[in-house]
Amino acid sequence: MKLPRLLCLAAGIILSAQPSQDSVQLRGRLSEIQARLTQVDRQLEALTKRRRGILVELQGITLQTDRIRAQAEGAKLKLDQTQAQIETIRSQQVGIQREIRRLQGDIRKQVRWMQAVGPWGDFGFMTNLRTFEQYLVQGRYLSWWRNRERTRLTRIQALNTDLQRQEAALQEAQKRHATEQQESARLAEDLGFAEKRLNGFLDGVRQDEARQKAIQAELAEEAIQLERMLASLLSRARPDSFSPQATFASLAGSLPRPVEGTLARSFGEHQHPKYRTRTMQTGLLIQAPAGTPVQAVAEGRVVFADFYQSYGPMVILEHGGGYYSLYTHLRVAHVAKGQVLRQGDVLGTVGETLDGPRLGFEIRQQTQAQDPNRWLKVKYR
Repeated sequence: MKLPRLLCLAAGIILSAQPSQDSVQLRGRLSEIQARLTQVDRQLEALTKRRRGILVELQGITLQTDRIRAQAEGAKLKLDQTQAQIETIRSQQVGIQREIRRLQGDIRKQVRWMQAVGPWGDFGFMTNLRTFEQYLVQGRYLSWWRNRERTRLTRIQALNTDLQRQEAALQEAQKRHATEQQESARLAEDLGFAEKRLNGFLDGVRQDEARQKAIQAELAEEAIQLERMLASLLSRARPDSFSPQATFASLAGSLPRPVEGTLARSFGEHQHPKYRTRTMQTGLLIQAPAGTPVQAVAEGRVVFADFYQSYGPMVILEHGGGYYSLYTHLRVAHVAKGQVLRQGDVLGTVGETLDGPRLGFEIRQQTQAQDPNRWLKVKYR
């Protein structure tokens, strides 16, 4: 066997044993989905402790749908992972079979050469040697030749054993693939039913004036509760109050956007177009694709990272000088209380609201709400 061919085959086996970049990314996605499922389960548990209302009922249906969606996405990823494994095994089998055929071909050539030499075999040309030195040289050559043939036979046996192992792994992967296909199809069907139920509930709410007014009242009450929670949070004495390198007040008009998107609802008072009820929007609602990473607009310490009523997972950053930024309606929060973030660090991802995927973004001085657009370098339109 030529050395380059040996090295290529060995390199192929080593590389196939190492995790590919795709498989590493796949495991990362599955880990994210598991974290999302954990947060959804915690939110569903927290819902049981809240006062019943239309928002709680709707949030429960939405969370159940999101849970099934995450499970379906995870099942699809596992199915893709198994399919990729099957393709890798088949590719390795083809490579092993090709190498076996090549080695067998080399041995057949050697057998034909031996048949051509005749019944005296090696001695046919050994008798023609004139000196003892020539005899030694030819003897060493024949010894090397025999060892080479034994090496080929040993290699064929090893490759056949490896081929049997690959076949067993292939059968196991195919069985798992069939099971995962069934599970993925079942979850896709469940997701269809869940989304139909959610859309039906939303349609019913949109057509029911009493429900709409009840939701407006519940949202106003939750806004008051958030104000109280913030006042309680900010009134606690904290000797380790955060002190950034640059004062937050000096960053007015130069902050980056927390997420790229469009303005869904501006800061200030809004009147419902149909019911004439008035609500105060204490920040911005930014429309962006669900799952889009959300970044910290400035250096800060996490003082709250948990889900909060219909605001969903929420992160509050302390920026020093009594300034805070709030990020609500997250799908997943990636940070923990006490963690210090730099400007641009990802703290979570965009989640769902009654009106679709949105990020709630607020800036406050103590509990006083500020218009976030005035703090941003590029305003939302």
